[in-house]
Amino acid sequence: MTLTRKSFLNLVGAAAFAIGTGGAAQAQEVTLSLHQFLPAQANVPKLILDVWADNVEAASDGRIKIDRFPSMQLGGRPPELMDQAIDGVADIVWTVVGYTPGRYPSTEVFELPFMMTDARAMSSAYWQMFEKHMKDTEFKDVHILGTWVHGPGMLHVNKEVNTPADMEGMKIRGGSRTVNILLEKMGATPVGMPVPAVPEGLSKGVIDGTTIPWEVTAALKVPELVNNHTEFEGNALYTLTFVLAMNKDRYEGLPADLQKVIDDNSGLEFSIFAGGTQADSDGPARALAVDNGNNIVTVSGSDLDAWKEVSQPIFEEWVADMESKGIDGQALIDEARALMDAYEG
Repeated sequence: MTLTRKSFLNLVGAAAFAIGTGGAAQAQEVTLSLHQFLPAQANVPKLILDVWADNVEAASDGRIKIDRFPSMQLGGRPPELMDQAIDGVADIVWTVVGYTPGRYPSTEVFELPFMMTDARAMSSAYWQMFEKHMKDTEFKDVHILGTWVHGPGMLHVNKEVNTPADMEGMKIRGGSRTVNILLEKMGATPVGMPVPAVPEGLSKGVIDGTTIPWEVTAALKVPELVNNHTEFEGNALYTLTFVLAMNKDRYEGLPADLQKVIDDNSGLEFSIFAGGTQADSDGPARALAVDNGNNIVTVSGSDLDAWKEVSQPIFEEWVADMESKGIDGQALIDEARALMDAYEG
């Protein structure tokens, strides 16, 4: 049991003061574990998770300490991270929602093809819709601290890809159920694997390419493993959704003032910061591929039409799938678009 200042003083009592053993209460200390799947030097841990954890520690005047465990150091596989947060194996986890396909269906509205133009706007919409539609339903078993998306999703492949037809027969790693469906529409064979497995998959020829944003390519050394990249002008080919999730009992067991510290550093503003920071890291990573002499195809203008035509049926299929789960998918699409259009960050 953790003691507050008041309870400590009650226990110590006047006798303790009389013999000089207790002039003041000791500061309470809470140690929380933060578990995630990327190496510590990757952009998300370095620029987002560490910043968040450092801010929480500072705002608590040292009463909260956050131990960071990268690269699945607490054990398990990336798809198990949400259950680790629910079960208390880790106090806090950062994970890709799509690693548990179909478990959090409403989040998939943000993964649909060509929905996203700005990661900050979409991360803002994601948090607002999380609070309205998902907090007490799909995510009721955890305490969510942040919701965001990465910058534009794209292709990193071992041959030049200009059109969907060029994808025919290729084995491509996809990061979520929605992305895998998109790959199938293009004639590719989707291969499910967490991000940390991508370098080995590429080097051993298990996959011909991968879907990830630019920002994570440097940490995974992708520009050294493939020479071709296909990006899209305007709306992103796809995005993935992330959550920073905390064990519910651990959060609720904190004193009110420490809960406030967590709250003050989480939520809408943090989600926008996280999504924006991740997207801002795309440029430097892209520059590394340019410096490496890699071939970068930028699909733009009328060339986008073929990609959008192939992906369009996904919307109707997704809406029908959501309807079978009792979710109004079209309403989610409309709301997400309206919130992104209204964003004025």
